[in-house]
Amino acid sequence: MYIPAAFAESDLATLHDMMEQHSFALLVSQHEGQPFASHLPLLLDRQAGPQGTLIGHMARANPHWQTAAGQEVLVVFAGPHAYISPAWYEVEHVVPTWNYVAVHAYGPLALVEESSALTDILHQFVQTYERSMPKPWELKGSNAYLDRMLSQIVGFRIPVARLEGKRKLNQNHPPERRRKVIRVLRERGDETMAKLIEETL
Repeated sequence: MYIPAAFAESDLATLHDMMEQHSFALLVSQHEGQPFASHLPLLLDRQAGPQGTLIGHMARANPHWQTAAGQEVLVVFAGPHAYISPAWYEVEHVVPTWNYVAVHAYGPLALVEESSALTDILHQFVQTYERSMPKPWELKGSNAYLDRMLSQIVGFRIPVARLEGKRKLNQNHPPERRRKVIRVLRERGDETMAKLIEETL
């Protein structure tokens, strides 16, 4: 990813936070000589390895897993983004831009097909995404039901070998211009991007 120095984010805890907050990711690898992508929710085990390990699963019917195993894959986590109009700066000789936050993670994909390990992955997903629900759903059922469900998916782990972080938030503009952008974004109801830019001041 192209990352000008002003937009680079290298703090591991911040990168991990971004990955967890925007965990519906894009997994990319080569499949039969062509780029192939799957849109998947992923979990991050921060303690597994120096930069963490990503955990996920996909449908067995998806051909992606058949060739991704053993490859170094790219996982893209896309965060908040917003169009920024040059009119908001209230100065001349500026151009439109797009603010955004993104993390790219790279690492070798290893399959997880053993039944108990795959079941554990499913339990982790359910606990993670159900914990905020008023009445969390639980993964339970007969052995036959679970076995049938497990037979239809393939799990995987990606020990993160390299992380790239980018926070393009008008850092290349003076603080007074950023404050004007923040004001307009708040007027337009985009509190998320406004807060991100505010953090750069």
